[in-house]
Amino acid sequence: MSLLFSLKNLSKTYGDDTLFHDLSIDFKIKEQLGLIGMNGSGKSTLLKLIAGKTLPDKGQVITNHGLRFIYLPQEDVLNPDQTIEKILYDSIKDSPFDDKERHKIIQKSLGKAGFKDPLILSGKLSGGWKKKLAITRALCSKPDILLLDEPTNHLDINGILWLEEILKTASFSFIVVSHDRAFLESVCLNVLEIGKYYPGGFFKIKGKYEKFKKERTKFLIAQQKKQASLSSKMRREDEWLKQGPKARSSKAKYRIEQAKKLKTQLYSIKDRNKNTTTVDIDFHATGRQTKKLLRAYKLKKTLSGKNLFSDITFEIGPGFCLGVVGENGSGKSTFLSILEKKIQPDEGRIEWAQDLKIAVFDQNRSSLNPEISLKQALNPAGGDSVNYKGRPIHIVTWAKRFLFMPDQLDMPVKRLSGGEKARIIIANIMLYPCDILLLDEPTNDLDILSLEVLEDSIKKFPGAVIIVSHDRYLMDRVCHRILYLDPAAKSGFFKDFNQVMTFRNTLIEKPEKPRKTKEKKTCTAIVFSYKDKYELEHIENKILSAEDKVENLSDKIQLPEIINNPEDMNFYCSRLKKAQEQVQMLYERWEYLELKKENAG
Repeated sequence: MSLLFSLKNLSKTYGDDTLFHDLSIDFKIKEQLGLIGMNGSGKSTLLKLIAGKTLPDKGQVITNHGLRFIYLPQEDVLNPDQTIEKILYDSIKDSPFDDKERHKIIQKSLGKAGFKDPLILSGKLSGGWKKKLAITRALCSKPDILLLDEPTNHLDINGILWLEEILKTASFSFIVVSHDRAFLESVCLNVLEIGKYYPGGFFKIKGKYEKFKKERTKFLIAQQKKQASLSSKMRREDEWLKQGPKARSSKAKYRIEQAKKLKTQLYSIKDRNKNTTTVDIDFHATGRQTKKLLRAYKLKKTLSGKNLFSDITFEIGPGFCLGVVGENGSGKSTFLSILEKKIQPDEGRIEWAQDLKIAVFDQNRSSLNPEISLKQALNPAGGDSVNYKGRPIHIVTWAKRFLFMPDQLDMPVKRLSGGEKARIIIANIMLYPCDILLLDEPTNDLDILSLEVLEDSIKKFPGAVIIVSHDRYLMDRVCHRILYLDPAAKSGFFKDFNQVMTFRNTLIEKPEKPRKTKEKKTCTAIVFSYKDKYELEHIENKILSAEDKVENLSDKIQLPEIINNPEDMNFYCSRLKKAQEQVQMLYERWEYLELKKENAG
């Protein structure tokens, strides 16, 4: 397989921090690569180097001539005063496509992404829809190589599945930085981790994430064993070297040289292995023996006249983990706020155990003061030591437990990354014993190694856990039950994410792929008739009319009188499904007629 591009002896340093040194990697055509690594390992920087957005200190990126690299950063850069359609048109205004082709690309992209009104200003979109717009804009540019940095950030489960389908059927190559392990498993045929704990600075395997995880574990265990073996050899050589000249005069001179090489090799492998340190998470429970910590009965909540959820009944005790999932706006954070006693349900009641202690991970990190120092944030009580499980721990030692260096302690919180802020909140929660952990999107910004530690700590926590997350991989491993919230349907409890997806697919339309057998046969005749010409000239108006029908029906099923009437809901959902299938069929027909016209010409 021929090369797409290569990194040759690449080095990049920021201040005193060397991200990578002498890095050399080849990327092949049809590369579908997942790029992972610890926070601060240089994943985003590597994408920028490949895209030409920044330059290496040493080395070079060698690419084939004429390739179109499209880079999608973590933070979406969109003009808030431009419409969705204008942003998409501007993204390809300098492309080689003619006006008709541009129009076709934009309209098809709008339809696939699900934008009902292309004239809405981007500044009025939610975080999830902004991310969708940024991805759609990148796709409109028809990339040869798409570089995506944390593209699932802000996307709900529907958005993630939408992106998965795009990448699984992509005709272009892509490199995606992500901490979403289920997403990596679904779309990536190769996985590469950059890290100082690997010889050469990276570890790559041909295979999906699960295979990578096994191979990575085997490699790191072997590297630890090799260090132990080299240490044993070095002790013997040190004993020999300490003998007087007379005692070793008969020894070969090369053994002294070999001992020096052995020492260099040992120091190198020790240096690599020490970089595998991960965050140390251990949530602290009160140890109470109460069997029922919380009981909720027929909870209901509406927001601005919109039903979020209703008739939710459950109880939770020590050692149980409840997951909560749903689309953006389905009421997940509101649900947690009710359990936290911050707001009241419209109907139903909650019974809390006496003197119940609840610890909360807030996805907005609103508990953090951006102006205070890291030292103050890690130790709200003040002083040089924190009290953890009844014993004092010096703040420097406590900071290192969460991968902070001593020279960061005076740094203001506002200068820290999202992952570093998340680790501060986890550290704060660990300081105080609790009965229930309420975790609202705790996985955001955490690297995969930290996620693995978080998983383990949730499993070991003796109290109860209620967690909101889109991380399917984590949820399937820690949750005993998953509550799925959907304002358009009755909320339900499920065993795992597969059951959630099965239920979801019964609610969400999934148009069948149009059968093209007859059309393909017609196309081979390469006859573009007057009837075909007439149909092509008028099909855009048909599409617009069909999309208006979809929009009207979508608005209809959001009306309270429809939501509260199951019979009407089923009727209008059925009509909506047929209308969306009609839009999809018209787009397929448009593509077919354009292709037929080109072949006939």
